[in-house]
Amino acid sequence: MSRVALQLLTLLWAATGTGSQTRSSCSVPLAEQPLVNGIQVLMESSGVNSAFPDPSILIAMNLAGAYNLEAQKLLTCKLVDSDTADLTIGQLALTIMALTSSCRDPGSRVSILQRQMENWPPSSLNIHTSSFYGPSLAILALCQNNTETTLPIAVRFAKSLLDNSSPFSVDTGAVVTLALTCMYNRIPIDSEEGYGELFGQVLKDTVENISMRIRDDGIIGTIYSTGLAMQALSVTPERPTKEWNCQQTMDSVLDEIKEGKFHNPMSIAQILPSLKGKTYLDVPHVSCSPDHEVQPTLCNHPSPVPTSASNITVKYTINNQLRTVELRFNETINVSVKRGSVLLVVLEEAQRKNPTFKFETTMTSWGPMVSSINNIAENVNDMTYWQFLSGKTPLNEGVADYIPFNHEHITANFTKY
Repeated sequence: MSRVALQLLTLLWAATGTGSQTRSSCSVPLAEQPLVNGIQVLMESSGVNSAFPDPSILIAMNLAGAYNLEAQKLLTCKLVDSDTADLTIGQLALTIMALTSSCRDPGSRVSILQRQMENWPPSSLNIHTSSFYGPSLAILALCQNNTETTLPIAVRFAKSLLDNSSPFSVDTGAVVTLALTCMYNRIPIDSEEGYGELFGQVLKDTVENISMRIRDDGIIGTIYSTGLAMQALSVTPERPTKEWNCQQTMDSVLDEIKEGKFHNPMSIAQILPSLKGKTYLDVPHVSCSPDHEVQPTLCNHPSPVPTSASNITVKYTINNQLRTVELRFNETINVSVKRGSVLLVVLEEAQRKNPTFKFETTMTSWGPMVSSINNIAENVNDMTYWQFLSGKTPLNEGVADYIPFNHEHITANFTKY
């Protein structure tokens, strides 16, 4: 099918309200709806209490139609008031999309993100492919705000993707697909600049990579990467060679929900839009009419009430004993933080007290992931990464979600998978 025909079909899908899904449409059976409603309620009740407001949770709430309107308002206001100075490109992009889906003007955040992306091209193309995750979200957020000014940024980004020969993770491939599908769909049909061909080639390569990760049971990559992958495969104009059975994937996801696999609000936020027949491409189209769940919010700011939260002490160790890495170390520090703080706060306080504990994070669909500590970075070719443990037990939550207890011993261990 020609690009012109595909774009005409895209306009038709948008006009008929089915722009979220193309030929690979599927739905949750009526009998299974309580399962989906249950994890949405869990996400809304627990996600709003996080020390760091998570924009992906608000996006999911708005796309799905929030049940807890107070939680929706509180999370919106937290993001409105949040400081953008320390946000990664990906976090800033998600914040813009969250505010857009909440009928709030993202304001200067868009121009800030655009300036960051104008300076984005990496100095070396031999970078970890996860580094494309945040910029992909940025292209998507910018595309939804001003396609014309985003076009040269997206072209440069797409060329960088073509020059990178390493395969993407499913998460990264999915957001690349969503971002470039947004750009592809908004290029003028009569454009003669070859942009459509460029975006189309990257999309073809990316969805082929995603499709090769479809398991026999329909899960794409892992159960937790499946949500974003479903969004990508349902909207891409370039179909993969391997046929995707959307309903089989949906049924397997529902089976995993029954097994209790989705209890983390961030993981729920990734799967919920697909369960509701929505994708991140629907963000600009969330209705703010009086009969819709999403209402423009007015944030009241009452005088802060003094709190007397006590401090806890966490023992934090960073360890690298791999012989293949030049710098080996085992360092421990005691860190005092407010009770209820997430692990990321512990890492930040340790870094403040001792530069040996400096660290870097990479944005993922689960939030920030620690990618480097004391200048030792994960490496996909060496299959190395930073694993966090409580005592000897690996943590099953990310650093932005896990809440340490008093006198807990947290270890960051550089290891292989």
